[in-house]
Amino acid sequence: MTRKLKMGMIGGGKNAFIGAIHRIAANMDGLVELHCGAFSSNPKISKESGKELFLSDAKCYNSFEEMIVTESKLPIAERMDFVTIVTPNFAHFKPAMMALDHGFHVLIDKPMTLSLDEAKQLQKKVKDTGLTLCLTHTYSGYPMVKQARKMVGDNDLGKIRKVIVEYNQGWLSSSFEKEGNKQAIWRTDPSKSGISGCMGDIGTHAAQLAEYISGLKITQLCADINNVVEGRQLDDDGNVLLKFDNGANGILVATQIAAGEENGLKIKIYGEKGGLEWDQMEPNSLIIKWLDAPMQVYRTGNSYLSNFAMENTRTPSGHPEGYLEAFANLYKNFALTLSSLSEGKEPTATMLDFPSVDDGVRGMAFIENVIASGKSDQKWFDFKI
Repeated sequence: MTRKLKMGMIGGGKNAFIGAIHRIAANMDGLVELHCGAFSSNPKISKESGKELFLSDAKCYNSFEEMIVTESKLPIAERMDFVTIVTPNFAHFKPAMMALDHGFHVLIDKPMTLSLDEAKQLQKKVKDTGLTLCLTHTYSGYPMVKQARKMVGDNDLGKIRKVIVEYNQGWLSSSFEKEGNKQAIWRTDPSKSGISGCMGDIGTHAAQLAEYISGLKITQLCADINNVVEGRQLDDDGNVLLKFDNGANGILVATQIAAGEENGLKIKIYGEKGGLEWDQMEPNSLIIKWLDAPMQVYRTGNSYLSNFAMENTRTPSGHPEGYLEAFANLYKNFALTLSSLSEGKEPTATMLDFPSVDDGVRGMAFIENVIASGKSDQKWFDFKI
């Protein structure tokens, strides 16, 4: 395209953590501009938020319904190209469906919906409309995660035998939801978060990362799900045994009551010839351990990396690239895909390298299967979608 893509934002108003992250990520590569928004369910806050972002009054809408309908009636060159939905889980489905119905592409936070049924409806709508949906599993945007995926896909490690993924946080070790913490309040409320807390919030990230890097699909699981903090309605801790479609086995740990932990997402994958390790809190390094050779450390920004890693790197080696850059990689690849499609061109494999609606369905299936397994005495549950 000969212009930036125009983004309409739903949610993400004043004092919203993730809205600001989205705006920074969208702006990083100069491909996207904030065009309009319905930043809050409260019209007054929405207008105030838009004003702080230097939008005109006409582009600060009272509701997402008003924004979608009004923008859809404008000439193509004057209206938004896609919507980004940065609301809690319960407020994902309706605006996403409405946006697709009115011809707009969608970028949406995870988990994609409140239930698996909603996710399947959204998947069908995407396929029926031919539009594009990007799901913000941020950690798949890191260059060294993409390098790991490429090495596994190229069979560098041989047949994959074991996957170990853990996501350890400590911020919900106390009842912060009772102290007015907004992030804790909605994440521990079944009406807003769905049937799961920890496993929905961060367990889905761990599951997606395991499948993304390994190229495998979870086929069975056995879950131990816990509500550790007294009085909490949803799970805040869990352990899951996994089986994959090539016969490999795995372990997934997700907890938000590991006191002292910050954002400890780590993964290890082992094949016949070697293994790899990646740690989100040291994201520029990928450790490779060989069966019959010395350990290697691959680093972001070096010429020996794959094109998937290099095309998602912005700075020379030695300059840290982190969470914001990984988030921006999702926006960049999504924007390049939309631009290519608008010009009648086929997007490249690197452009299409972002989580899709299908990942969203698998994420919701993971949540429902894990919670069902955790409530049952049955050892293994088939991964049902």
